[in-house]
Amino acid sequence: DEEEDYMSDLFIKQDVRPGLPMVRWVKEAIQKEEKQKEANEKNRQKSIKEEEKERRDLVLKSALGNENKGFALLQKMGYKSGQALGKSGEGIVEPIPLNIKTGLSGLGHEELKKRKAEEKLENYRQKLHMKKQANEQAADQFRIRFKNKQEERKMEGDLRKSQRACQQLDMQKDIDVPRETWFWIEPEEEDKKDEEDKEEECTSSDLSVSEKVHILTAYLRERHFYCIWCGTTYEDSEDLSSNCPGDSAADHD
Repeated sequence: DEEEDYMSDLFIKQDVRPGLPMVRWVKEAIQKEEKQKEANEKNRQKSIKEEEKERRDLVLKSALGNENKGFALLQKMGYKSGQALGKSGEGIVEPIPLNIKTGLSGLGHEELKKRKAEEKLENYRQKLHMKKQANEQAADQFRIRFKNKQEERKMEGDLRKSQRACQQLDMQKDIDVPRETWFWIEPEEEDKKDEEDKEEECTSSDLSVSEKVHILTAYLRERHFYCIWCGTTYEDSEDLSSNCPGDSAADHD
């Protein structure tokens, strides 16, 4: 019989709605196409990798037989199929599985990649640790600077307080010129062009604020029997030493 083309207009115009019986030649055409596909699949030449995989899977699925020399030696020593290895039976039951290498990289490449990844992670952790330490040190330095700045401001306030008290007490005793120029608070409009004043100013600038406070408070105690921390003028040195706690703010706390 002449074979009909099932992709022709005649086939397309057929009513192929579900439930209607298929035409005999349509069934035959479909069956013929399926057989052709199966024949092509069987006749297709397999690649080397596919053949190796099939042989490997076949061998792995099949149990070792008596023809295997290693298995025969085990049987002579009392081993039975399915039994664990070892004198006490604590060993493995199944053989060690194969780890098939499919890539093109050389041996040890995976270990090298793993080691490099671990080193990279360790370097990243060290950087984070160093950054954390640097932030903590910066915070500590900021707190120290802030504390020092506060103490310096407090010391400057104590110096101004001592200068005002010194000027007032000196003037009460008709002292017109301070022992040191910085013992009094000098007016801003005062002219400082005198060379002698400049030398004294340079000398006083070599002293720190704390040193000036210490010198000035000692002068007030010795000359005027006055304690800047107590805010009290005592009668004499004996009265000062017996009633004043000390010569610094810490002693009065």
